[in-house]
Amino acid sequence: MKLQLTFILLACFSLFSHANKISNISQQQLLSLQHAAKAPEFIVLDVRSKEEFNAGHIKGALNISHDSIEQHLDKLSGYQDKTVVVHCRSGRRAEIAEATLQANGFTQLKHLTGDYKAWESADLPLVKE
Repeated sequence: MKLQLTFILLACFSLFSHANKISNISQQQLLSLQHAAKAPEFIVLDVRSKEEFNAGHIKGALNISHDSIEQHLDKLSGYQDKTVVVHCRSGRRAEIAEATLQANGFTQLKHLTGDYKAWESADLPLVKE
């Protein structure tokens, strides 16, 4: 119950306080980052479920479900001041994850415009397991 309340509060906090502070990154900008010879260090964080991730994901993405971000912050510890591109299927879960990350000191968050649905619709490269 306490964990659910935390997520609800974080979601509300995200919507009212932080939604405007996280900039978007377009699909083309992310592709450019992925292919740049001297790109800054970044990570793509897919916050969908493991099953969704295995059905198809962006190459190089790290999968941590939105509801377990706080328990897995150690996997992201080197990225607090580096670009973290967050996405889910359509945006809601990404906003929850972004709020959790912001509350834990992550400063360079980017939200993938259109999330996974737009990436897939644009027929951009996917890894399927």
